[in-house]
Amino acid sequence: MTRKSAPSRASTDIQAASPADVLHSESIESILQRLQSENVKFLRLQFCDILGTIKNIEVTQSQFAKALRGEVMFDGSAVEGFTRIEESDMLLRPDLSTFLVFPQFSREEGERGKVARLICDIYLPGGTPFEGDPRRVLRRQIERAAAMGLTLYCGPEPEFFLFERSESGGGTTRTNDHAGYFDLAPIDRGERIRREITNKLIEMNFEIEGAHHEVAPGQHEIDFRYAPALQTADAVSTFKFAVKRVALEYGLLASFLPKPVAGISGSGMHCHLSLFKDGSNAFADPNGEYGLSDLALHFIAGLLEHASGMVAVTNPLVNSYKRLVPGFEAPVNVAWSTSNRSALVRIPAKRGNSTRAEFRMPDPSCNPYLALALMLAAGLDGIQAKLEPPPAIQRNIFKMTVREKRHHKIRELPTNLSEAVDALERDEVMAAALGEHVLGHYSEAKRQEWAAYSATVHAWELERYLDLV
Repeated sequence: MTRKSAPSRASTDIQAASPADVLHSESIESILQRLQSENVKFLRLQFCDILGTIKNIEVTQSQFAKALRGEVMFDGSAVEGFTRIEESDMLLRPDLSTFLVFPQFSREEGERGKVARLICDIYLPGGTPFEGDPRRVLRRQIERAAAMGLTLYCGPEPEFFLFERSESGGGTTRTNDHAGYFDLAPIDRGERIRREITNKLIEMNFEIEGAHHEVAPGQHEIDFRYAPALQTADAVSTFKFAVKRVALEYGLLASFLPKPVAGISGSGMHCHLSLFKDGSNAFADPNGEYGLSDLALHFIAGLLEHASGMVAVTNPLVNSYKRLVPGFEAPVNVAWSTSNRSALVRIPAKRGNSTRAEFRMPDPSCNPYLALALMLAAGLDGIQAKLEPPPAIQRNIFKMTVREKRHHKIRELPTNLSEAVDALERDEVMAAALGEHVLGHYSEAKRQEWAAYSATVHAWELERYLDLV
């Protein structure tokens, strides 16, 4: 990667403050009226911890107005990566634009009354936004882009598996079909549940673009329309909840684990990224190389430059690195292409307002807020530093020799979670985008995860060595 002269980067983005959400009384009133007219009995105030686990506090009708005013408090010391026990009180301030009445997932729920939800930002008691809130981390990068006149749009493609449950109700890795890519029923036994998931998502205001069986047995994909980055992150969290909830009603386990079964394809979450400026796609330039603008090339260069630094967040599990291996179309090489899927970044054929970069590294186990924040931070760094990407690679990189990769200056991603966390901590741009609080807690949690994995005796070791030594 080459850098042209550019303004120096700040050492941290943590000071990029955003104004607090304004809670308009008329908006609160309209939501209260809808809660009453739709017979909503419970309101979930939803947020997520730094690892991406959805959390919520559920309030009843007597507390609806208080909740909408952002006056509900919770104990932040009980949430992964939030705060210490001596400073634990935090406020849930709802983003009123995320109000949603859940569809009825079961007859039981219908008898108890409807459930609605609001996604919340986390604030300290004094009214200051909490710097460890993953949604806040993404907001900071969105504000950086907005100051440059840019808006990031993302269209994610989260894949998932449907597994059978054991007699006791626990999860297994037995798939409920043996179908393959684009197969139909009766081979695809997930068709009915996939349609049910799609219908529930439509009831939740998703614009579904397609649904199909994926490559591996029991693996599925449902694609929904691209949106601005914050709405996309919210949608990914909602999507995962809906998929799991419908699967539960069918007696199945829906899993977003990247590589639940060895020897078959894993689940990714390819992200189609584009920047818009003044209502037009800023990646498109009919006179540019490959129909791409200079800004698009700088953005792509930023993704490549910081791929190793962000992979601990976009691919956050020990298991994530079982997917990032050659042979299953998951990218392991830091390169870009306009034609093949072995590269980290691929440019789909459509141009004009559909011009975009498909970032193929992330998997659906990631925290979508942190992952999108780092993708945007990497791209903005590429733009501000005027990074130039290396030549596009149109060959199948998996079939290149080591010498050929060196000739094209293609490096590989970290091969495990420990290496990935090391790379994250070394990358000043990625570290600054997360902020000191999130970086510290996230790295600590991931190092503990790696240490526990490393100290565990696995079945493979016993099968390989027990009788041999």
